Amino acid sequence: MTESGFAITNYHDTKEIYRKLDILLSQPILSLKPEALDAYLRWFEEKCPKSKAMVDEAKYFIPGGAQHNLAFNYPFPLVFVRAEGAFLQDIDGNRYIDFLQAGGPTVLGSNPPEVRDNILELLTTCGPVTGLFHEYEYKLAEFICSRVPGVDMYRALGSGTEAVMAAIRVARLATKKKKIIKIGGAYHGWSDQMVYGMRIPGTGRFEAHGIPAACTRHTQEVRPNNLAALERKLIMNKVRGGTAAVIVEPMGPESGTRPVSEDYNQNVRALCDKYGALLIFDEVVTAFRIGISGAQGYFNVLPDLTVFGKVVSGGYPAAGGLGGRQELMSYLAAGIEGAKKRAMVGGTLSANPLSCAAGYFTLREIEKSDACAKAGVAGDRLTAGLQQIIDNYDLPYVTYNQGSICHLETSGVMLINLGINILKSLKEVKARKKLIEEMGAAYMAEGLVTLAGSRMYTSMADTNAVIDEALVRFERVLSQTTKD
Repeated sequence: MTESGFAITNYHDTKEIYRKLDILLSQPILSLKPEALDAYLRWFEEKCPKSKAMVDEAKYFIPGGAQHNLAFNYPFPLVFVRAEGAFLQDIDGNRYIDFLQAGGPTVLGSNPPEVRDNILELLTTCGPVTGLFHEYEYKLAEFICSRVPGVDMYRALGSGTEAVMAAIRVARLATKKKKIIKIGGAYHGWSDQMVYGMRIPGTGRFEAHGIPAACTRHTQEVRPNNLAALERKLIMNKVRGGTAAVIVEPMGPESGTRPVSEDYNQNVRALCDKYGALLIFDEVVTAFRIGISGAQGYFNVLPDLTVFGKVVSGGYPAAGGLGGRQELMSYLAAGIEGAKKRAMVGGTLSANPLSCAAGYFTLREIEKSDACAKAGVAGDRLTAGLQQIIDNYDLPYVTYNQGSICHLETSGVMLINLGINILKSLKEVKARKKLIEEMGAAYMAEGLVTLAGSRMYTSMADTNAVIDEALVRFERVLSQTTKD
């Protein structure tokens, strides 16, 4: 690790985290006291009437009443009208500490003026999109290629899902192999071939509704941290035509919800080299949040292809892209380039001036302000404070962080091992999912916006005072629990 300014000050003890998670899953569910939950649910009815009315109306025009999965909060989504720094405000005037941070993109905090002012200037001169070449698509690509070790060239796309699709297409074209191995429980977007083994390892096509079986015929999964299983799969594939690529979230599935050991990525790299497979890093969350050089810079592991999203456009639309070695990225060349076979990708709004400029000015400001490290310090402070609360109340909950990616497991729903008795396991999943929804509602009522009630992203805007106030609010929730 040669770069300073990483968000992670000390890598966590992965084995200790799993030991604690095993204890959490072995004990009865620790829920909110009924009277506390009732009070929190009344808060939504009394303090958020405009949100409730708007969402009720929206259900006539929008499936479920909200367009984005992250907005589906229990008991109903809230309507937010203002975002600034570490805070959000809803349509009813309630103010919240924002640990969702748009799902991860806003390392600087929401709507930073250093980016906004430049975007406003762009909108007055060019507008958001032309469909033609603009200087900021060059500036963004040059910045990424000069900072991320495994990236010689960069192709902008519309989303992380699109970038994963492109990565897989390039891998198959370059290697002339078909099999793609993912780590069970990881999320790599919602394309047909990647809705496989999502959230909980071993689930295979459990969530592949509306997707023909043929689409996932060449998608495989192995459990996280199980290098022996990965090698067995690579050996098996070798006699069946080979593996095109292994795709990993370098911090572990679901942004480190299933954390990996510190040497895991290095070992996966070695196995890919041994069996002739490409290594794809899905750095949608980790790129420019763990550090300017991404998780690959932190772990000192060079993937063949890197998937980008979220921070790459600073929270603005069309946040997606693919980077990698020049010989691989040449398969994505736009226009006509000789007789070489190309991987077909595209998008009318890909690399639009608005998104590229937002990405460029965001990344430049992150580097200039050392935002990754500052957000990581906030994550350390938040996690340490949560651990103190857990200890004070003798709770079985588990908290840890990878820099500014913070985890608070109160139910451990995504850590359940399905085992032999699937029906019993699914019943346990349902009960623990209900708990996490209730905890998320309680946090929201206390003015804390989290991701699904179990993950928090910190930003440079999270000062010591912000974190200390957040911990007071978390304690009010965590102190009101009881065994089912």
